Amino acid sequence: MALEQIKQVKGTAVHIPGNDIDTDRITPARYLKAVTFDELAGALFADERFSQDGKEKDHPLNNPRFKGANIMLVGSNFGCGSSREHSPQAIYRAGFRAIIGESFAEIFFGNSTTLSMPCVTASKNDIEALAKAVEDNPKLDVTVDVEKLEVHYGDKSFKVKLPESARKGLISGHWDPIAGLMEAGQLLDEFDEKLPKATKGAAQ
Repeated sequence: MALEQIKQVKGTAVHIPGNDIDTDRITPARYLKAVTFDELAGALFADERFSQDGKEKDHPLNNPRFKGANIMLVGSNFGCGSSREHSPQAIYRAGFRAIIGESFAEIFFGNSTTLSMPCVTASKNDIEALAKAVEDNPKLDVTVDVEKLEVHYGDKSFKVKLPESARKGLISGHWDPIAGLMEAGQLLDEFDEKLPKATKGAAQ
């Protein structure tokens, strides 16, 4: 049974400026001790968002204008550094469902895809134009069309890129390989139950 089909992601966006934002910045190392990913939302850019005494710093994710955003705009080589799965998990647990960037680190991209969170790439100019529009109007409706590989906002749109294997997996609902293995195991068990007893014994 396929998972949810991710054909479009609609919502509002927030821009996290800068290139080469690595996983240590996205989720500081102390959060790797987490037993599960459930509480990782608070880890997202924790050291950049809060001082040691817990006071908020000037950061886009602390700006109430962008509260509730579910699409993140980033620069190039986003998610580089160590291959910690905690970083895409923290982004997803914080409510984000798509990322638009100039480029992504390969392992970060893969981990994000298996969470059903598309990471589409666009030109620097297109991202900057969208970031300016979002800054002017934080409630601007933004749509990431995974199926058509387009981003729409206001009366404007631009093309984005996504590896075809990831695109097909997302739009068909087969974005989690573990779920696929579990589904295959279940189908094999069901098939095994239908085999005649003698055939089953011979096969063993």
